[in-house]
Amino acid sequence: MDTKLVQKVTENFAKNFTAEPVLIYSPGRINLIGEHTDYNAGFVFPAAIDKGIVAAIQKTDKNVSTAIAIDMNETFQFDVNNLDTKNLSSWHAYVVGVVAETQKLGKTVGNFDIVFGGNIPDGAGMSSSAALENSVVFGVNELFNLGLTKYQMILISQAAEHNYVGVKCGIMDQYASMFGIENSALLLDCRTAQAEPFTIDFKDYQLLLFNTNVKHKLSDSAYNDRRAVCEKTAEMLGIDALRDATIADLDKVKGQLSEEDYQKVLYVVQENARAEAAAIAIKSDDLVGLGKLIYGSHNGLQHQYKVSCEELDFLVDLAKENSDVLGARMMGGGFGGCTINLIKKTAVEGFKKTAVEAYTKKFGHECSPYEVALSDGTKLI
Repeated sequence: MDTKLVQKVTENFAKNFTAEPVLIYSPGRINLIGEHTDYNAGFVFPAAIDKGIVAAIQKTDKNVSTAIAIDMNETFQFDVNNLDTKNLSSWHAYVVGVVAETQKLGKTVGNFDIVFGGNIPDGAGMSSSAALENSVVFGVNELFNLGLTKYQMILISQAAEHNYVGVKCGIMDQYASMFGIENSALLLDCRTAQAEPFTIDFKDYQLLLFNTNVKHKLSDSAYNDRRAVCEKTAEMLGIDALRDATIADLDKVKGQLSEEDYQKVLYVVQENARAEAAAIAIKSDDLVGLGKLIYGSHNGLQHQYKVSCEELDFLVDLAKENSDVLGARMMGGGFGGCTINLIKKTAVEGFKKTAVEAYTKKFGHECSPYEVALSDGTKLI
């Protein structure tokens, strides 16, 4: 955890309010493997990371709550007893949404003051939104003794995103941020929303992310198109979701699908199998095997599911040329965002330099490298 960030948030709270705050840390997350499997009731393999949000929160006697986002230098006020849930902008929707969803459960939330700041890179697909939601719900639960379980908290966070932000996210981001375990990744079953933690001994290796710093416009329509293909195919097969399909099942309906759509649903079935195989590789301390699965995931996302882009492919191709990288792939929805790389520790600085230079030369703007370690989930500091 970043002690400077904790200090910055604490000092800002003291400058604006008199009470001693409760301090909460809520992390961002990465996903090792299992991409676009979540809405197919499949498996994903996320982990909380050592970049996140620190929030200082305390009750107030005033008839108004004050929220301060120090990274954006913005202050927002609202009254929990008279919430205006219309016309909420940006981060306001996350804070108010969490309060509103908590109240829907019949819980009494009083007014409070909150100051938060973070070190999750913006737009990198590391779920800063889930970290913020979780920090707010964890904080109000603590302040007002609401007795919420962690699982209830993540459902509140998810509902806030659905109903107030307008993003129909799965449960992965909130789950990983809340339930993360240091040095572990969570094999999360998106059907049951239950996870099994796997401790990873990275030995001489570590995780390195590169943010492409691009987001191509295609993403929303492409996501909806792919989801529709998956749901249509599951319906053809008479199953609830593609998670229940085998390759033999897909072959039965292959004639009713275009080759492009067949490749998309084939990818989902194969990626689900890769996520389960990754658990076996981790359990066996087989980092080379894990790396091959990660490369296989990118290959499927690029050529079958077709949600990658030139910038992501360029970074993965660079990784393939480097024998110190065991695996690399695009992470997240696609069309931009980050690559995740499993790389030898001694090679990190050299590869950062090489990749940033080559990327800048090719695309005319930089990519941003971030080293991440696997951390605990949302907690009191």
